[in-house]
Amino acid sequence: MSKRPKKSPPPPPVERSNPGQHAGLSQIPLLQILSAQDRRKVLGELTETRYGKGQYIFREGDPTQYFHILKEGTVKCVKSSPGGRECTLKVLLPGDLFCCDAATFDGAYHPGTAQPMGDVSVLRMKKESYFEILRQNPAAAMEVIRHLGNRLHEAQEKAKVLALDRADQRLASLLVDLAERTGVAEPDGIKLAVRLTREDMADMVGITTETAIRIMARFKKDRLVSGTAAQLIIRNLPKLKLLASS
Repeated sequence: MSKRPKKSPPPPPVERSNPGQHAGLSQIPLLQILSAQDRRKVLGELTETRYGKGQYIFREGDPTQYFHILKEGTVKCVKSSPGGRECTLKVLLPGDLFCCDAATFDGAYHPGTAQPMGDVSVLRMKKESYFEILRQNPAAAMEVIRHLGNRLHEAQEKAKVLALDRADQRLASLLVDLAERTGVAEPDGIKLAVRLTREDMADMVGITTETAIRIMARFKKDRLVSGTAAQLIIRNLPKLKLLASS
C-alpha cells in the first residue's frame, strides 16, 4: 500500500516595505485622527504582508510589537482553552485595526491568535512609531483615549448580551451585524461576504454548535436566511433585527 504524501506546510508570508498609498486609511480610528502631515509619516512606516490560510499573523502569547490594519480579506481572532480547543472571538474585515489595543498600549502579550480565513493583506506599523506621533500631538492622544473607551463600551455591551439575551437573539444579532458590515445586495436578499462555520457562529455568541445548527435550521424554515455557511443569504433583515431586539 502506498503511503499518502505529507501535506506541505503553507509558504511563508510575503512582505514588502513602503507599500505606498492605501485605500481606506481614513476609516481607521487610530489613523483618521492624525493630520495630513502625520498621516504621511505613518505611510512611510507601514509595511504590507500577505498571508494565506493556515498561516498566523500573530499567536496568543506573542509580544505586541505592531499595530495591524487589515487591507484585504477576512481574519478571525481565536483564543485557545487549556484543553487545546480554539474559540472564535470575532471576525475582522478590511479597514479593521487589530492589535489587541489595550495589550499594545500597556506592553502585554497578545491574548488571542489572528488567523487568515483565506488570502489576506495586512498593513503593520511598529507601535513605537505611532507612540512618537501621539507624544507630539496631544489632541490625537485624547482621541485615542476616546477610541479605547468606545472599545471598552463595546466589550461591556457584548458581555451584557451574552449574559441576558436568548440564544436565538444572540445569533440574530450576529447575522444583522455581519449583514450590515459585509452584506452585498442580491435579488434573493443580502449575501454575506464572510464565510463562517456553525462552530464559528456558536463561539462568537457563546452557545453550543448543536444549538447554533438548530437555530439556523429554524431561521431557514422561517425564511429569514437561506444558503450554506459558505454562501449565506439574509432573506429578511427587518425580521432578524426585530428578533435581535425583542
